[in-house]
Order: sequence, then C-alpha cells, then structure tokens
Amino acid sequence: MKLRHWQSECATRALHHYHTKNQHFFCLATPGAGKSIMAAEVAKQLRERNDIDFILCFSPSKTVCLSLESTFSQYLGVQFDGLMGAVGRSVTYQNMAFFGDSFWQLFANFRVFVVFDEIHHCAGNSLENANSWGAEIITKIRDSAAFTLSLSGTPWRSNQTPIVLGRYIEPDFTLECDYVYGVRKAIEDKVCRQPTLVLMDNNEIRITDADSQTSRYGSLQEVLNETDCNYQSILHTPSALKQILKRANQTLNRIRCENVNAAGLVVASSIAHAELIQQQMSLIGETAELVTYRSPDAPKTIEAFKSNDVKWIISIGMISEGTDIPRLQVCCHLSRVKTELYFRQVLGRILRRNHTQNQEAWLYTFAEANLSKFAHRLEQEVPESNIVLKEQLWPSDDSEHFVESDQIQELSSPSNLLIPPPEFEMEDTFLGNSLNLDSYHQQIEPKLDFTGDFREKVVESYNSPF
Repeated sequence: MKLRHWQSECATRALHHYHTKNQHFFCLATPGAGKSIMAAEVAKQLRERNDIDFILCFSPSKTVCLSLESTFSQYLGVQFDGLMGAVGRSVTYQNMAFFGDSFWQLFANFRVFVVFDEIHHCAGNSLENANSWGAEIITKIRDSAAFTLSLSGTPWRSNQTPIVLGRYIEPDFTLECDYVYGVRKAIEDKVCRQPTLVLMDNNEIRITDADSQTSRYGSLQEVLNETDCNYQSILHTPSALKQILKRANQTLNRIRCENVNAAGLVVASSIAHAELIQQQMSLIGETAELVTYRSPDAPKTIEAFKSNDVKWIISIGMISEGTDIPRLQVCCHLSRVKTELYFRQVLGRILRRNHTQNQEAWLYTFAEANLSKFAHRLEQEVPESNIVLKEQLWPSDDSEHFVESDQIQELSSPSNLLIPPPEFEMEDTFLGNSLNLDSYHQQIEPKLDFTGDFREKVVESYNSPF
C-alpha cells in the first residue's frame, strides 16, 4: 500500500522521536486522514527494526476496535487477534478495567508498542485529576510501554484536565503535538473532502401554549432565547425534522446520480428520537438502517453498511468518531449533544475521500447558537480563511421553490479572530454506558408550528486546522 505523504512523514518523525530516547509520541490529524494506516506503518517499521515484541491498540468503541484489528492485520500481514501466534491485539478502553495481572505482566516480559486511538477520551497527568481510563494508562502503561503513539483529531477537554500522555505549554495550557495534519492541508492534498455546513432556520415559528395563546418568532434562536422551549423540543418537532431530512435527501439524491452508493448518516438523540426520524423519513419516501448503543449486532450492521447500497443509516451513540465509512457524504446532526468536540467528530464521518467521481460532503443541522458558532469557527481559526454565507428561503410546505440568484446574500467572515479552545466536550461514556439517552424524552409542550419559510445558511468550510 502506497502511503500518503503525511503518513510517511509522520511515521518517519515518530521513529526518529523514539530513537532519540523519547517514549511517547502525539499525533493530531484531522478526522478521515488515515491515522490508523500511519500507526500501522510505525508498528511495521518498529517490528522490522526489532524494537518491539508486541502491539496493543486501544480505542473507545467496539466498532473502531474491530476496524483497527482489521487494518493492522492486513497492513502487517499477520495475525492480530491476541491469540497464540498473534503479534498484537485491539481492545477498547473499557476493557482495561477487566484485565488481570497476567495481562499487565505482558509489559514486564515484552517490549510493547501501544497505540491509543482518540486519546482525548483519557484524562489526567496524575491520579488526582485522571478519569478511569486515564488512571489505567498512568498506572499500568505510561512507564511500562516501550513506545506509545497517541492519536486524536479533536484533542480537547473542557474541564481543563489534561489529556493523558499529553505535554502542555504554559502559561496558556496549549497541547504540544509532535505532528499536526489539519483539514486545510488534507483538503489541499485531496486526502479529505471539503465540507459544506448547512444551518437550517425558519422565519415564522408559532408557539401555542396551554391557554391556546399563540406567539410568533422569527428564528429558532429567538424561540430558544425567549421561551421555555429547549433544543430537544425542536429536535422532536415533526415538521422541522421533515424539512431538514428532505433537504439532506435532495442533496444525497443529486450526489447519487454520480456516486450510486453514496450514503447519508443521521445522528439522533435517543432511540425514541430515531424512531420519530424514521417516521419522517417514510413521509419523504425513504427508509433507513438503525444502529444503537443497545444493539449487540450494531458493529456487524455498521460493517455491512460500509459496503452495501443502503441509502441512509440512523445512529444513536455509535457512528461519531473513528468509524470508517467513506461512502458517507451527507450527514444530519440531530443530536442533543451540542459540544464542539462532538460536532467535529460527527463532521469527520463525511470527510474521508474515496475513489468515486463526486467528493462533496454536506452536514445539515439547525441554526442553534452553539452549532452556528462551531460551524463558523471552522473558518475563523485560520487567519487567511474565507467564509461564504448564502441564505436561501424555502417555503415550509412541500412545494418546491428556489430563490432567484439576486436574492442570495453573500458575506465575508472576519479573518483575524483568535479562537480559544472549545468550551465543552462530549461525555466519556462513548457508548452510553452510564447515560440513559432516552431518559429526557417527553411530550413536548407547548406546541411548535413552523409556518414560515425554512432557510439555509451554507457555510463552505475550508481552512480549519482541525
């Protein structure tokens, strides 16, 4: 397999780093860039140089775990299932708590190379500030592994605890990475797709309360700011769901005229929410595969979806990071999780290029303040970046209507903003192990009616470093 330039460059730098008596290497590379192949190349060269005896890969989900096992096995041409004769094993971070002393004795008896995928889930530089996964790494791996390779595309933690094995520069607590490969460079290298982010809004929303009193609002954010309705109310409003799904489906249909097996992903908030989304999809004549954190067959369903021709898949807590499905080109972010870490993880699912003709990537979400901020920040992080906003008005009924070109408003974004680290992060309960994603669902009162025009703000993202 021919390596991409960045993969070869990063692997070379990691090997030099190790051979100059440095044990830990941190690689920041944009989602979809091919971090696992790069890691496998490092492992391959370490084996060829007889620097290691065994390889361990850790990741936050079973789906990613199986993907790493497959990648390392194929790339190295060896058994990688942890059984007798294998040169390595891929496991989840959750597994660390259940390994006995015989497993950890591996580090005393052999030279072990450890790969940490999505390392940002593991926190702490001491036991005092570590989470459970970080504590296991600190006590059992940090000083015992021959070498470690930490990988992340979204290296943030909102609670100010450091990422385990990360090195931070004072006084601004900046993470020092040994190699950085941002999305701007990945797009220029044709490694990743250039994403387009669509923020859906409505210019006349009616809310009817228990006394049958109706109030009107000119945007989603106005509703959220001035009423008791919260974001999950919008996510559970059928007319809003139908419109955003309809727009996304129109885009996917156009892409499938060139890429016949292009697919779409809907990231839902809960199982009940996913069922509502399925109902709205049926109203536009579509069906969708459903995978949830509760389904024991979810990894198999996702694996099959990678190569079949199913058009849409709805995910609850399963396809958010590290899942490699290059045929995904359209995504609807309909999760109640409104953090920048999660937003970028979801966006990363549609960035990975394949060999088809059309390489567009579209993410649809609602114009909620945080999500809008995250979309614009993708451009504002780089001084020379450009943002083009195009506002299009749509009727809220099912008739088709496009605005004339002279009605489109184009704006240039400020290009000299310094953006601080994100303020939030996703819970470490990646598969919902300690979070009941259905618990918040309830009958939404008061009633929301989207009677005005739906409009789209299109953010063409290009120059972000992540």
